[in-house]
Amino acid sequence: MISRTIVRLGVRSIFGRWRGVLLFVLPLVLLGLCVLARALVGQSEEASRHTLYGLGLVVVVPLVALLATSGVLAPEIDDGSISYLLAKPIPRSTIVVSKLVVAVGCVVAFAALPLLLAGLVLRTDDPSVAVGFALGALLGGTAYCALFALLSVLTRHAVVVGLVYLLVWEGLLGGLLDGVRWLSVTRWSAEVADRVAGLTLVADLPLAYALVAGAVVIVGGAWLTGQMLRSFNLTGDE
Repeated sequence: MISRTIVRLGVRSIFGRWRGVLLFVLPLVLLGLCVLARALVGQSEEASRHTLYGLGLVVVVPLVALLATSGVLAPEIDDGSISYLLAKPIPRSTIVVSKLVVAVGCVVAFAALPLLLAGLVLRTDDPSVAVGFALGALLGGTAYCALFALLSVLTRHAVVVGLVYLLVWEGLLGGLLDGVRWLSVTRWSAEVADRVAGLTLVADLPLAYALVAGAVVIVGGAWLTGQMLRSFNLTGDE
């Protein structure tokens, strides 16, 4: 299900472009602000909640997923080189899974692990906070990768569409309409952090629903991406 060659090409595609720089900048900003917050207010529950959730889960995790996923798939579609890959006798599922392995690896390295470290910096007295946010970042980041992979094959403007989705749905409407939590990847991630760390970031959202919804987005997004790639190969679109 995984091609080492495709994984290697995906890694080269990400870190050979400007996206690779931003992937390093985002966690450094997060960790820097956490160190500053710890120095100014100490081990504050409110400060850790605002930083880890408001900056970590809401901003860093989806942006890392968007940059990583668009970096492994969108450039090949834009320049047409994806046609050469699709011409090879490689199952579409192998292509998609291999690409997602690279993107999820970036989520682990540049989002989940930095959130774990940030949580340990802010709440040394309660490691469960760091673990909860790291696990939430892993679930949310993986779901975002599957979603943004699908966007990459649906439109040439996946980054723009992804940013609009994050700003309008996850950000604006997610903060105004309580019902959005049922269809919000960020809120599903926050529910995982809630249960592990004993927080109350999201109200009235069962953990089982968050996990099942995340799994549906991950599996469904990957499957639909494979189907779209199969159609791309047959029709010769772009």
